[in-house]
Amino acid sequence: MASLPRIALSSGEPAGVGPDICIQSAQQAHAADITVIGDPELLQARAATLGLPLHIDTAPSGAPKAQQAGHMRVLAVRLRAPCIAGKLDPANAPYVIEMLERGADGCLQGGFDALVTAPVHKGVINDAGIPFTGHTEFLAERCHTPHVVMLLVAGALRVALATTHLPLKDVSGALTRESLVQTLTVLRAGLKLRFGIDEPHVLVLGLNPHAGEGGHLGREELDVIAPACEALRARGMRLTGPVSADTAFNPARLGGIDAVLAMYHDQGLPVLKYAGFGHAVNVTLGLPIVRTSVDHGTALELAGTGRAEHASLEAALAAAAAMARLG
Repeated sequence: MASLPRIALSSGEPAGVGPDICIQSAQQAHAADITVIGDPELLQARAATLGLPLHIDTAPSGAPKAQQAGHMRVLAVRLRAPCIAGKLDPANAPYVIEMLERGADGCLQGGFDALVTAPVHKGVINDAGIPFTGHTEFLAERCHTPHVVMLLVAGALRVALATTHLPLKDVSGALTRESLVQTLTVLRAGLKLRFGIDEPHVLVLGLNPHAGEGGHLGREELDVIAPACEALRARGMRLTGPVSADTAFNPARLGGIDAVLAMYHDQGLPVLKYAGFGHAVNVTLGLPIVRTSVDHGTALELAGTGRAEHASLEAALAAAAAMARLG
């Protein structure tokens, strides 16, 4: 990797705040070479709407160059239909997918050192007839990676997920000993590789209230979660759990813990987003590339208003650069 990280930044759903926060971020200098993937005309028009100066370079060349304030390198991908801020259009779903493909492929081919993603709207992509569960699953498939882990980071708090975008009724059936062993193995490797933690200590949550209360409130802990943890502890992994989720996120319990593994999306992420919403970072572990993202959605009602906050994007860019430097 060059001494200056080369970061691809996909600008997300065009009707949302993705273009806005990319433009806001470009108003300041960065110690990284940042290339925004998107439609240059959309970005220039949105900058004018926001009243922000923006010089776009669509033909960057030469050695990596640090981001200059007010300038934006753009890898051009064209909208499929005119875009109105705040108004979704399924016709532009292929545009969103192409941006992700260009960013992921650029990383895989060595043109970029990391991919940062602005938010997309899953519903409108599916409305266009394109099956799409989320960035995590899309990038896993694109990178031919059989098992990835979603990890959100807010300061010292890191929360990983055993399952991601599933209906709650499907979570129990998706949890198996084998899947948990894979998830914890990927999590440990990712904490070592991407965060430089020599021997991570992971706190594993139970699925049921009170971690099943000895089987009286469910047997997933006894039959699935505990055996997976025991198997990995026997291999030398530092694991605590399964523990009751309702008491897991207190300072005494989290002392010396490098990451928490939650069993489902809304078990762990509400706590993390309460602690760090607006400056948290979404990281995909297990990919052959570095990928980070913002911690929020498309916020259609804020698009083009100038009221969107870009702190989470700044955190995602900084995290991507740090991970890229680790190699």
